[in-house]
Amino acid sequence: MTTPPALALATAELKRVTRDRTFLFFLVVLPVLVILLVGLTNPSSTSIRIAVVPGQPSPLATQLVHDVEASPALTTQRYATRAQGVDALRRGEVEAVVVVPATLDADLRSGATIRIPVLVTGAVQSSQAAVTAVSSIVARHGATVEAARFATAHSSRSLDQNLATTRSLQRETHVVPVRTEVVNRKSNVLPLGYNYSAPTMLVLFVFINALAGGAAMIQTRRYGIFARALAAPIRPRDIVLGETLCYLTLALGQALLIVLVGAVLFGVSWGNPLAAAVLIGLWALVGTGAGMVSGTLFRTPEQATAIGPAVGIAFGMLGGCMWPLEIVPRSVSLAGHATPHAWAVDAWVTLLSRGGGLADIAGYLTILAGYAVALFAFASFRLRRSLVTP
Repeated sequence: MTTPPALALATAELKRVTRDRTFLFFLVVLPVLVILLVGLTNPSSTSIRIAVVPGQPSPLATQLVHDVEASPALTTQRYATRAQGVDALRRGEVEAVVVVPATLDADLRSGATIRIPVLVTGAVQSSQAAVTAVSSIVARHGATVEAARFATAHSSRSLDQNLATTRSLQRETHVVPVRTEVVNRKSNVLPLGYNYSAPTMLVLFVFINALAGGAAMIQTRRYGIFARALAAPIRPRDIVLGETLCYLTLALGQALLIVLVGAVLFGVSWGNPLAAAVLIGLWALVGTGAGMVSGTLFRTPEQATAIGPAVGIAFGMLGGCMWPLEIVPRSVSLAGHATPHAWAVDAWVTLLSRGGGLADIAGYLTILAGYAVALFAFASFRLRRSLVTP
C-alpha cells in the first residue's frame, strides 16, 4: 500500500525535527518547569498559613493555641519567638503571625481586657482572611472563658472546673451545617494556582514552539527538499498538507503532554472534557498556522528561532498568559484581545472557573477559528508561491 505523499513528507519532517535535543527541551521540559514555578507563586490551596508564637505554657494559652491549630481553615506553624514569626511573614512563608501574650492566663482569669496581636502584610485580601479567621477563634475562646467566669461567680465551683464543663457542653452542642452555593456562575472568578498556570502555559508554549519550529521549514527549503519533492509526482498542495500535518502533530503532542502532566502531577481539572478537547484542538490549529507563517516569512532558521519566541512571549504577556487581564488597565486588556491568546485564556477561565461547557465558549471558539483560517490562508499562499516561483 502506497503512503500518501503528504503523510510521507510529514513523517520525514517529524523525524528530523525530533532529533533536535534543544527543540525537545523547549517542547517537553520547559513547559512543565514553568507550570511548576508559576503555580507555586499562586498556590491553589485556600488554607491560610499562620505562624503561632505560643508564649508562656499556661492552661488558657495552651488551649487557645490548640484551637488555632485545630481550625480546618488554617495551616499553622509554631515559632519560639515573635522575631522568628515576623521573619517567616517577610519571606512569604505565612500570611499572618498570631502572638499569644505571656500574661494571657492571668489577665483572662482576672477579667482584664486583653488583646491578641495578629501581624499581617500589606496584602489586603490575605490579611483580611487571616484576621477574620483568627478573630473568630479568639472570640469563641473568649466566650468560653466568660461563660466559665459567670458560672464561677454564681456557684461554688472553681474556674477550672467550670471551664471544663463549658468546653464539654460546646463539644456536645450540635453545629449547624452551612452549605454554600455559587449562584453567579458568570462572576469574575479566576482559577487558582496550577488551574491557572497549566492552561495559560499550554496556550503560551504551543504558540511559541510553533513559531520557533518555523526554522525546520526554512531548513527544509534551504536543503532543497521541496525542490526534489516537486521533481517527483508530488503537487505543491501535498507539500503544504504535509507541513500542516507535521506542525499540527507537534502542537497536539505538546498540548496533550501539558494536559497529562497538569492532571497527574498537579491535580489540574480541565473542565468539561468535550469543550476542553475542542479548545485544545482549535488552539493547536492556531499554533500550526502561526508556525507555518513563521516558516514562510523568515529567511533564515536563526531569525525564526530568535524572533519567533520573542513575538510569542509578547503576545502571551498581552494575552493574559503571564498575568490575568482582569488586573491590568482596560486599554491593555483591549490591546491583549487583538491576540488569539486572550480569547483562548478567556475560554479556559470560563471552563475551569465558571463550570462552562461547549456552548459557553462557542463565541471564543469562533474567534479562534477565524485566527486559524487567516493564518492558514496566509501561510498556504506564501508557501505555494515559494514552491512555484523559481
